[in-house]
Amino acid sequence: MKRVARIGGAAMLACVLFVAGGIGLSRSTDDGAGTLAPTAATADTLLAPAIGGSLEQIIENLQSRLRVLPTDWQAYASLGLAYVQQARITADPSYYPKAQGVLERSLGLEREDNFAAMVGMAALAAARHDFAGALQWGERAKAINPYNGNVYGVIGDAQVELGRYEEAFATFQQMVDTRPGVASYARVSYARELMGDVPGAIEAMEAARDIAGTPADSSWASYQLGELYFNRGNLGAARAAYARGVETDADYVPPLAGLAKVAWARGHLRKAIAGYTDVVSRYPAPEYVIALGDLYAVAGRADQADRQYSLVHAEEQLFRSNGVNIDLELALFDAAHGDPAGALAAARGEWAKRHSVLVADAYAWALYADERYAEASLYARKAMALGYRSALFVFHAGMIQLRLGHDARARRLLAEAVDINPHFSIQYASVARATLTKLGRPT
Repeated sequence: MKRVARIGGAAMLACVLFVAGGIGLSRSTDDGAGTLAPTAATADTLLAPAIGGSLEQIIENLQSRLRVLPTDWQAYASLGLAYVQQARITADPSYYPKAQGVLERSLGLEREDNFAAMVGMAALAAARHDFAGALQWGERAKAINPYNGNVYGVIGDAQVELGRYEEAFATFQQMVDTRPGVASYARVSYARELMGDVPGAIEAMEAARDIAGTPADSSWASYQLGELYFNRGNLGAARAAYARGVETDADYVPPLAGLAKVAWARGHLRKAIAGYTDVVSRYPAPEYVIALGDLYAVAGRADQADRQYSLVHAEEQLFRSNGVNIDLELALFDAAHGDPAGALAAARGEWAKRHSVLVADAYAWALYADERYAEASLYARKAMALGYRSALFVFHAGMIQLRLGHDARARRLLAEAVDINPHFSIQYASVARATLTKLGRPT
């Protein structure tokens, strides 16, 4: 087993854990699309270990049990967690109200000592992007059982999404100490990536993959490795990691999207469109619908692109109607697709709730789209405060500097974005190269 060293003191962030079992943070990608999907990772380790079989079987068994034993509060809690996980697997947010109903039923039967239902409510809140609510429920669960590592993951994930990094780092250190394992190594990877240590992030994610106990966890870790490699421009390593994810668990769709993204980056536009079409037919998460629309736009097929973008707005309403806050994702989508007023309203609303680097970047780009460049520059700096080497963040900062008339800064930032990953965005990679050419750098 690979070892990931404990790091203390000011470098504690390197011990932040990215969730590999249950609800948690989503790894940011540099495709410029954002995602309206729930923030979740792999199979839900919070479900009772005694419950076996597929998730569909788990749900059916729990439903059958509750028909016979309608006061089994523990079964209600497990069913709520299963519904949250099913929403992730199917990209169907209609499972969230179901989860809320059974979790509330569980708490109605047992409120004082119901750790599982409280963690379930935290997981549900996080999936709906209510990170303040997730933090509150997580703290309540911790008060009941401070020795369960999962609860520190839920709390710390919420703190990170809220931009409360120092608190999150301390919380995640507690999780490292309490529950080392796949989830721990994966969170180490995410933290190192946020701090700009991509080689360290890859090392930690390889460790997570190597100790994965199920095909689902192994496939998820392979996909995350593919994202890390792709986001640094290493297409060969990215493709190999995505392919391994497909081979390990053919039912897990994201690695297939990764392979389609590599096809686009290598100039195989028709193959990329076919790949994303297959992905969307199997798992219509908005981030993949957006990517397919952007590919159609690049191919000059405007009508088909518009149909995909219209589908995104329909999915937006579906998520909202099921209690999911999508202001961050909507801000990025609208800023990139011609609705600056909508983008700014969404970004401003999200910034009022949380001050993470992801929200700062979205706010900066929404301000850019609304031609408020001086304000945009302030938030672009906030977005890069942790040292996260996101080509998309740097591209945004570069374009903002260009509009401010700071050509030298713009040239430096755009060159950095392309150096980090020349294929960082279906929509914007060519814009970065063309702008650099105009500014005097050959590409």
